[in-house]
Amino acid sequence: MIKAAGAVLWRDADGDVEVAVVHRRRYDDWSLPKGKLDRGETIPACAAREVVEETGYECVLGRYLLQTSYKVRGDAKTVDYYAAEAVSGSFVANDEVDSLKWLPVAEAASVLTYAHDRDVLAEFDRLPADLLLVLLVRHAKAGKRSEWDLDDDLRPLSGAGWKQAAALQSLLPLWSPTRVHTAPRVRCADTVRGVAEDLAVEMVEEPRLSEEGYWPDPEAGLVRLLEVAAVEGRAVVSSQGGVIPSVVRTLTELGGLRQSEFPCKKGSVWVLAFTRPFGTWSTSDSPSRWPTLVSAHYLASALPRP
Repeated sequence: MIKAAGAVLWRDADGDVEVAVVHRRRYDDWSLPKGKLDRGETIPACAAREVVEETGYECVLGRYLLQTSYKVRGDAKTVDYYAAEAVSGSFVANDEVDSLKWLPVAEAASVLTYAHDRDVLAEFDRLPADLLLVLLVRHAKAGKRSEWDLDDDLRPLSGAGWKQAAALQSLLPLWSPTRVHTAPRVRCADTVRGVAEDLAVEMVEEPRLSEEGYWPDPEAGLVRLLEVAAVEGRAVVSSQGGVIPSVVRTLTELGGLRQSEFPCKKGSVWVLAFTRPFGTWSTSDSPSRWPTLVSAHYLASALPRP
């Protein structure tokens, strides 16, 4: 199995969305930027790296789009795609790509050589490009509760947990979060502390997103997460396994998404994308004006493939 990743790279062109299509000299085709995973690389990191290498543009990842699969000289190949906003850079012809065009989505679709690339572009076009984003993290592995005699709130990460936290510190910035929130548990805070330090921001404690704070009033916990999304645009939220599946299940039901499973491994991430409310928003507004979940993608691990 050949694993690859890519992106629909987009930019705002005076209020309209343009996407990048690239011409590959070797194949004489027009495609979306993509390429094979390097050893020890995650799929999101590969998508961002390939964008830079093929287009010259630094990007910020957005929602997950879809996976395509096809045969290459008899071998099965899968390509996972993300939306990605161009934030800086410029195109310079390179060994792989000799031309790049910024085009409106409909025009780009007519230029792309392959049907599977057009399918990816159609999924990108199904929703607005500029969405709110919450990276909902379950805390990394901690020491066994049976072997911890002190307050469970203070139970620290294990050695394996610190490795997961380091991997998250590398992975989560691909989505360019601006704030870090955490349930008031040492293990929750330490899981994302490195991200907060890199951003030079203080972590915000979220009692309503801890297990004992959430279950007496799940609606209040849900509203708090929506408030984080609406006010900050892009945020990391570290919580617990007794909270995250309920939150994601409720949000998908409210958003009308088809999601039958809600896994929540330690150190995993749900990438949640929401519509933006019109105008100024507050929790006192009618629920019809709250952000709506439109995409939920689960990353079982921040650790790279062997």
